[in-house]
Amino acid sequence: MSLPHRLAAPAPTWSDDVDVVVLGSGAAGLSAALAARPVRRVLIVTKDVLSAGSTQWAQGGLAAVLDPTDTIDDHVADTIAAGAGLCDEAAVRELVADAPTSIRYLMRLGAAFDPPAEGAAGIALTREGGHSHHRIVHSGGDRSGAEVQRTLDEGALGAGVEVMSHAFALDLLLGTAPDGTRQVAGVVIGRLDEAGQVESVGTITARAVVLASGGYGQVYASTSNPPAVTGDGVAMALRAGLPARDVEFIQFHPTVLWRGPDVRGQQALVSEAVRGEGAILYDGADERVMVGVHDQEDLAPRDVVAAAISQRMAAAPGGVDDHVFLDATHMGTRFHDRFPAITEACQEIGLDPAVDRIPVAPAAHYACGGVRADLSGRTALAGCYAVGEVSATGVHGANRLASNSLTESVVAGTRVGRDLAWELPDRIAPDLDLPAEQAPLLDPARTREVRAVMSRHVGVLRSAHSLAAASGALGALTHALTSDDAVVPPSRRTWEGTNLLTVATAVVTAALARAESRGCHRRTDHPLPSDEWRRHLDVSLDAVGGIDVHPSGPVG
Repeated sequence: MSLPHRLAAPAPTWSDDVDVVVLGSGAAGLSAALAARPVRRVLIVTKDVLSAGSTQWAQGGLAAVLDPTDTIDDHVADTIAAGAGLCDEAAVRELVADAPTSIRYLMRLGAAFDPPAEGAAGIALTREGGHSHHRIVHSGGDRSGAEVQRTLDEGALGAGVEVMSHAFALDLLLGTAPDGTRQVAGVVIGRLDEAGQVESVGTITARAVVLASGGYGQVYASTSNPPAVTGDGVAMALRAGLPARDVEFIQFHPTVLWRGPDVRGQQALVSEAVRGEGAILYDGADERVMVGVHDQEDLAPRDVVAAAISQRMAAAPGGVDDHVFLDATHMGTRFHDRFPAITEACQEIGLDPAVDRIPVAPAAHYACGGVRADLSGRTALAGCYAVGEVSATGVHGANRLASNSLTESVVAGTRVGRDLAWELPDRIAPDLDLPAEQAPLLDPARTREVRAVMSRHVGVLRSAHSLAAASGALGALTHALTSDDAVVPPSRRTWEGTNLLTVATAVVTAALARAESRGCHRRTDHPLPSDEWRRHLDVSLDAVGGIDVHPSGPVG
């Protein structure tokens, strides 16, 4: 098995130079760019348009301690409890302490968060699964992400941040610092037309590269993530020699709208906030799903709820084995005002949540792992930073607490941008002697095979048998890269598919190694957590294109 160390592309024909290049245009990337812009030339590179990532689709909101009855310690404790023993408490405390300031920062930029009922002053706070207090700030009911995206888009563009759209970040450029260490010196970029075909390839040199490209939900056939979320940043980091941490912990949102057995791709989310408003899960036999599973019942953390739903579907009560039902009819028509986007999605399939139960099922939602970094974005490679879902900073551990993701993106992105405004790494010359012989790319027709393998064998519930089957199937696809006679030309789809294959292989390798159940990694053959495995797993791409696993020391 040999995964590529560089993505195949035509030779570069143009170049540019900036202070900071940000790869990704969601909340994390925009926050970093905006904070660095006052004193730096900053360029955002996005393979699509500014709002094509996951931020735009986030429903729940941002978690922050704003209620006088809530405390920093309580938010920290809730986050650590959800993280199932793998959170970095210091990083969690930094995140939670900075969260209220980030909310006020967004408001100063013009973000409009929902006020309390009856026109009272202040901000409405709701509760979601795993939270002990009402601390979720939202906008437009269930359109929080769109408001954060709009606010940061306008702020960044207004501040003079440059944007290169329809530009695919292929690989990091490295160079050698005066002390002999390797350092990031820029990035190779493929310019695309609107159909995703390659127009040209060039290089952008920079003193800092910020990975903010999001997660890898599109590695699954069913996901809440938009089409652009294909693990590009994690794959690029692995090819550059950086480790990725805890990639096996993929959070499945318990409740996406079930629209039929054959529907694939991005699915409509039914926010955690619906259960926060008192909605209850029922199976096909009209029995409650969460009673007796967790003391918070329907407000249990996401990993618990997703696993419970998956186990209930496997039992096929009432002959229903592919979804359960969420009952929010107690809200009546108030549901329409509180959750307008969910209402629209339900109406598209002929349902009214005010009177009908909503069919839901788990789907891939959030990558708790990613490029190993601290909360200030620093990675193991000088000049390279990672923020948002592409990173693994220790704040989420083995399972993310609801509505901590947008919060982390703004907090961490702002910290990185502020630090880069204050001080940049020294500029170094990149190694531009790119290898003439390039590894082949995955045929887009086979990308669906990657997704099918991951959905069938590496879902909410896993086992040694299913993971071994996944490993064999992905290995066969990797072998086909070099054995197929037809050469697949570079394009957005072939680059994305190759990145997905790389990330999928890393996920399966780590999941096979972790012989326990913890957080959102559930092994049916090892159903309990193990103290022996209370440690992180780092994966890296070795010299021959395989994935190596490196356990950390014990956590805590």
